[in-house]
Amino acid sequence: MHDSGEVADRHAAVCVIGAGASGLAAVKNLREHGFAVDCYERETSVGGAWNWRHDRSPVYAGTRLVTSRARTEFPDFPMPDTWPQYPDHTRVLSYLERYCAHFGLAEHIWFGTEVVSVVPAGDGSWDVTTQSPGGGASRVQRYAAVVVANGHNWAPYLPVFPGADDFRGRLIHASACKDPAQLRGRRVLVVGGGNTGCDLAVAAAQHATEVWHSTRRGYWYGPRYLAGRPVDQVLARRLPRRAAQWLYRRMLRLVVGDLTRAGVPVPDHRPFESHPVRNGELADYLYDGRIAAVPDVARFDARGVVLADDRHIEPDLVVAATGYRPRFEFLAPELLDTDAQGRPDLHLHAFARRHPTLAVVGLLQPDAGLFPLAHWQSVAVARWLRLYATDRDRAAQVQRRESTRPLRSWAPRRVVPTPRHWFEVESTRYLRVLEDLLSRLEPA
Repeated sequence: MHDSGEVADRHAAVCVIGAGASGLAAVKNLREHGFAVDCYERETSVGGAWNWRHDRSPVYAGTRLVTSRARTEFPDFPMPDTWPQYPDHTRVLSYLERYCAHFGLAEHIWFGTEVVSVVPAGDGSWDVTTQSPGGGASRVQRYAAVVVANGHNWAPYLPVFPGADDFRGRLIHASACKDPAQLRGRRVLVVGGGNTGCDLAVAAAQHATEVWHSTRRGYWYGPRYLAGRPVDQVLARRLPRRAAQWLYRRMLRLVVGDLTRAGVPVPDHRPFESHPVRNGELADYLYDGRIAAVPDVARFDARGVVLADDRHIEPDLVVAATGYRPRFEFLAPELLDTDAQGRPDLHLHAFARRHPTLAVVGLLQPDAGLFPLAHWQSVAVARWLRLYATDRDRAAQVQRRESTRPLRSWAPRRVVPTPRHWFEVESTRYLRVLEDLLSRLEPA
């Protein structure tokens, strides 16, 4: 229980944490299901990760979607047809701002307000403590439910590299690499084979004097377009998994070629068993020698980096595109059944298993755009909370049935076992399971 003096009771209202894409979808859908909503956003504007003005935004100058707009837009708010197939971050931010304005969401958002604590207050309610990000007086309010939408790409993960303290060059996380000018005239090593690592390696090839790209394993690097169409739309056609993997291999052989000739490791997994990497320029720079593919980093020394194959290179700037970790500093780990590595255990990556009035929206790594999944997740959360508030017996029946749903019904059968793939989902299968859940949550 929480005891910090006076608590303002908001009764049946729902607290939403974060006003990025997922938080905005949660506010909209909760409101449409009749809930009063207070959304708390530590920054002074909406957009979350897509707002480069925010301190925690991972966006850099060249950031754009890696999923096409048709597979990224909210289902009830399309992106303009005149936009490029893969909009850049400025367009995505303007899209979220227009979404917020169109549905009148700003009046429900408390900007410049950070949630510092969420604790159970009995009978499913929660005491939420907020304050200004710089500190100051705090305020405690009681809510019937809490929906967390604070994102999972804002807390950089920087591995402990042996010898890094002796390195005379500069080591930064990709989140600190905002402008290509930081790469100009430098000898740059980019560490990490995901979309960010590939994009930064390409940017370095355009501005730096020498570029190395270090990856731990081989990946299936694909183009953004195939026969003039966004590749994610071509691949969206339903095929048996093995057939789709065979087809994708054939496509990459024709379009990209054999990247092992450029020093890229052979992938140690089949296509679609890791998060898709889409970069149409990487292969060209690798074949041209503008980017040198190198293995994993073994250690640093004063002059440079020793690689896993004992080669020694001498970059003066190392950019670690090593990803992010989810952080829920305002929640005790046991509330989300978080393990020692920081991975929460949530049904559908959304519903807390032991707390029916606590949910997370947007904690997904899909093979298509996140926005439509966050939309339907938040619809499911809203319908669940409505059912829980009006018919707890039936809600308990739904919860018992959902608890027996096998993980394989909504999570990939096989993915590369790294934290990057903790929340990996196949969009089509995940949406199918959400559709089934939504049908069970309809009023009797």
